[in-house]
Amino acid sequence: MALNIIRELPHPSELKAAHPLSQELIDIKAKRDEEIKKVFRGESDKFLLVIGPCSADNEDSVMDYITRLRELQEKVSDKILMIPRIYTGKPRTTGDGYKGMLHQPNPAEMPDLKSGIIAVRHLHMRALSETGFSSADEMLYPENYSYLDDLLSYIAIGARSVENQQHRLVSSGIDIPVGMKNPTSGDISVMMNSITAAQHHHAFIYRGCEVRSDGNPYAHAILRGYVNDKGKSFPNYHFEDLYNLAKTYDEKGLKNPSLIVDTNHANSGKHYEEQIRISKEILHSMRHCDEIKKLVKGLMIESYIEDGAQKIGENIYGKSITDPCLGWTKTEKLVYDIADQL
Repeated sequence: MALNIIRELPHPSELKAAHPLSQELIDIKAKRDEEIKKVFRGESDKFLLVIGPCSADNEDSVMDYITRLRELQEKVSDKILMIPRIYTGKPRTTGDGYKGMLHQPNPAEMPDLKSGIIAVRHLHMRALSETGFSSADEMLYPENYSYLDDLLSYIAIGARSVENQQHRLVSSGIDIPVGMKNPTSGDISVMMNSITAAQHHHAFIYRGCEVRSDGNPYAHAILRGYVNDKGKSFPNYHFEDLYNLAKTYDEKGLKNPSLIVDTNHANSGKHYEEQIRISKEILHSMRHCDEIKKLVKGLMIESYIEDGAQKIGENIYGKSITDPCLGWTKTEKLVYDIADQL
């Protein structure tokens, strides 16, 4: 056979029973969820930063980073609400390469998805219990969301997944904010259709069951830039892009019009240091246009302990093995600068 079954994986209920949350952690997450939802409803003027490594590749360094982030959060808590990126599944353009902690708990070893599922839940639980941070992850595989639905406070749907029917339908049954990225082509209508689908109710098959969703009023846009037919990156974070998206939202009549701007990927051309300038340009646009200020709820920033990226096997502590990230020193300064300009 071309498809070989290796083993049966534990059901989400089994994994949760083996690795349960205390009532204290359940309450912490519920409070965080409500704080974040208030931003999307326009009831809070705090600015969201979905911030952290491109991929959560090492538990020790990720926890080190998040602990630093917790200390920084306390210093800017009057203006900024942080959601750490703990991205444990990574999409690959060609299918090759490191696919995240879910596939490889140890990037230097062979894939082991059973161990990966346990490692991913353990890492998110550590973040919540040790720092009080409920985090963000990318929903690369919709059927896996049930392993983490009691831990996550934010979900991103990637540029390669945003047209997928199952991603859209599952998003409609999630009760936390879900960000829909524009596709790599840059076609904004695709992103808006995905938001529309996620905000509506549906009947569909999920994990072998017939289910019905209520619709997710917190489904929203993420602009991440785009790539043309020659592979060249183009941004979509400029004033005109933000203003036009605000007008598009008005025409669609969607709930809670909201935007998170991804400052890396095609917006920066993967020049990670450009995230600093891009963040400040977006804040400048917000100051000069009420429609943009109302629409933009925050930024997505790729940041880790060390600047840049490395190849698997170089073993530089706290340095990304996927896309290059801002190091901690630059990140800390940028967060203070953002707070000063809000």
